[in-house]
Amino acid sequence: MKRLQLLENWIAQQFPEKSFTLQPASADASFRRYYRVTLDDETLIAMDAPPPQEDCAPFVQVAQLLAETVHVPVVCASDMQRGFLLLSDLGDLTYLQALTDRPENARGLYADATKALIDMQLIMPPDGLPVYDENLLRYELNLFPEWYIARHLQIDLTANQKAVLEQTFVRILQNNLSQPRVFVHRDYHSRNLMVTTPNPGILDFQDAVLGPITYDLVSLLKDAYIRWDEADILDWSIRYWEGARRAGLPVSSDFGDFYRDFEWMGVQRHIKVLGIFARLAYRDGKLAYLGDMLLVMTYLRKACERYQELRPFLNLLNELDNNASEQRVGYTF
Repeated sequence: MKRLQLLENWIAQQFPEKSFTLQPASADASFRRYYRVTLDDETLIAMDAPPPQEDCAPFVQVAQLLAETVHVPVVCASDMQRGFLLLSDLGDLTYLQALTDRPENARGLYADATKALIDMQLIMPPDGLPVYDENLLRYELNLFPEWYIARHLQIDLTANQKAVLEQTFVRILQNNLSQPRVFVHRDYHSRNLMVTTPNPGILDFQDAVLGPITYDLVSLLKDAYIRWDEADILDWSIRYWEGARRAGLPVSSDFGDFYRDFEWMGVQRHIKVLGIFARLAYRDGKLAYLGDMLLVMTYLRKACERYQELRPFLNLLNELDNNASEQRVGYTF
């Protein structure tokens, strides 16, 4: 309540002659919170990003970087010290809601999202943009044994299982780090895309990095919150690849090679996401994310089935699943 009162007082200072109401707009997976500010003649979005857990500066910097290329919120006012921003309102219809209500509109919406993605990837990022390097990629992978295996499954890995995991991580990193680097949003999926004019409106870009070219496409098409047939994912991947080649982006000239990179990038992301979802549940009390794990694991298993180098990891997943099942029914050995 203290933060909310501070936010209300700050907004009142921005509009000394206007009355306004404040309603929750959405909650973030982080500590950020969003509120819709309704004034007499407009609505705005207030971001509350409490220091020291959050920093508004990256959001403002990336918003300025993207503003001339894609549709992102305009920063109307800021208090960086206290962690408050006032943003233009892109509405309340997310891609997730629109696609859930009218899945027949998927092709058009994904065409718009793909074009926006290509436009973002054509941006020449400034030197100060963080790099999605080996340290960051490996840190994300390590969330899986720490939070998914040890905390969620409550399993201690054997020495052999640890060796399989490490070997898999090395192979994943080799692929990821060999891919061309472009601007990467990092959370380019249906909860962060809004149905707007022009379409889409893009949110939650403050963690942007310079990283593997397939990363955001994986986020978009192998979305943790909405499921599509593999035929659709393949079709939309081809359309992206064709558009990226026409635009001069550094994608492989062979679609088979590109799609392999796409799938291996997906393996890294889905391993990471399982760890993050477990951490959100057990550290932050956001238990709803546990329900999203099944789709993520489905993506992960299907990719591992297709590549011989990932079969040992698939076998490890099966072992972990069997051990967890035995623990749930009370077997002892």
